[in-house]
Amino acid sequence: MNFGVTFARRVFLFAGVIGLLTLLPQYFMEGRIGRDYPPPITHPEHFYGFVGVGTVWQILFLIIARDPVRLRPAMLAAVLEKLSFGVPVIVLYLQGRLPAMILGFGLFDLFLGLLFVIGYRVTGGQP
Repeated sequence: MNFGVTFARRVFLFAGVIGLLTLLPQYFMEGRIGRDYPPPITHPEHFYGFVGVGTVWQILFLIIARDPVRLRPAMLAAVLEKLSFGVPVIVLYLQGRLPAMILGFGLFDLFLGLLFVIGYRVTGGQP
C-alpha cells in the first residue's frame, strides 16, 4: 500500500474516532451545556439534530478510512462538512457570539478539512 492511501486511511480513521468521542457524550449533556454556556437550549431538536447528523458523518469518515480510493469522491463532501462548521464558528466568534473554546473546535475542524483535502489529492490516480 502506498503513502497516499495510508495517509488518507489514518486521517479519516482519526477524524471518525475523535468525532465520535466528541459528539456521542453530547447526547447526555443538554442540561450541562445550558448551565455552562447560558442560556439553556431552547430548541432541543436543533441540538440533537446537530449531534445526530454530526455522528452520522463520523461514521462516514470511518467508512472512507476502509477504502479511501474507492470512496475518494465522498472526501469532497467530507471537506464541505468540515467547512460547514468551521467557517460559521469563526464568523460567530468574530461577532462576539461564541466563546474561545468553541472557536478551538471550529479551527480543529478546519484543520481536519485541510487534511481531508490532502488525503483527496494524494489518493488521486490510484488504481
